[in-house]
Amino acid sequence: MKKVLITGATGATGSNAIKQLLELKVPVRALVHKVDERSEKLSAQGVEIVQGDLTDFETVNEALQGIITAYFVFPVRVPGVLEATAFFAQAAIEQGLGAIVNMSQISARRIAKSHAAQNHWIAERLLDRSGIPVTHLRPTFFAEWLMYVSESIREKDRFPLPFADARYAPIAAEDQGRVIAAILHNPAEHAGKTYPLYGPKELTQYEIADILTQVLGRKITYVPVEIEAFSELWKELGYSPYIRQHISAVAQDCRDGVFSGTNDLVEKLTGQKPMPMLDYIAKNKAAFVRQQADSPEARPR
Repeated sequence: MKKVLITGATGATGSNAIKQLLELKVPVRALVHKVDERSEKLSAQGVEIVQGDLTDFETVNEALQGIITAYFVFPVRVPGVLEATAFFAQAAIEQGLGAIVNMSQISARRIAKSHAAQNHWIAERLLDRSGIPVTHLRPTFFAEWLMYVSESIREKDRFPLPFADARYAPIAAEDQGRVIAAILHNPAEHAGKTYPLYGPKELTQYEIADILTQVLGRKITYVPVEIEAFSELWKELGYSPYIRQHISAVAQDCRDGVFSGTNDLVEKLTGQKPMPMLDYIAKNKAAFVRQQADSPEARPR
């Protein structure tokens, strides 16, 4: 059996896809940006590790040698998705790749105000024109979005976000990993399709705050912030202009209902319902629990 290539292999979706592929006994090659504890853990599980950058054409070309299907993902926080996609598509053509699963986003469309979202739409078109069967995934906001504000939840019992009272169904990376693995394992029936992916239930940030309160046993408050003010807050935290422009645009999209909706695609594709937000928060409770002053973790080293 030929190997499957997973890019972003130590990231949220890539690592979960690898976990599922290994359970299916599918050989995996992982393209990682750097060798560290995460990649070493994958190597110990029998995953072939290749270090490189998606913006290095020769690295990508070599990583795709002998590969039958591949998962392509590029981090939304940095520019470069179009160049990386062009490199990946050309390398895939040269290496005779059989199928691609592409991570896009729910806001990817021609008229997107977010530069990143519009770039993802163009990246989809580049992959479509490669002639290789492609399946595009367009998830709504990840459940992992809470990790951006985990410190505020942990230390201040509140979290600021610019989504007003908009509703969307957060989807966990774990569920997306199962979708990616299922398609890579049997890509033919998914060729040429675009799948919007959602969690099981639409929620407002107020309702997410209530779930946090329930799981953590202390009152957690959602603080709605205007979009411009949130962008300034992220500027103070050191986030780049590129990601701040993206977040500002998709925050408005979220308010306008672009991220709303739900469906049963995760269950249809994987045979398992997506994870409820309560289960995600409970599973990652440690990220939101305030450390006690006398705990070993809180002592200076």
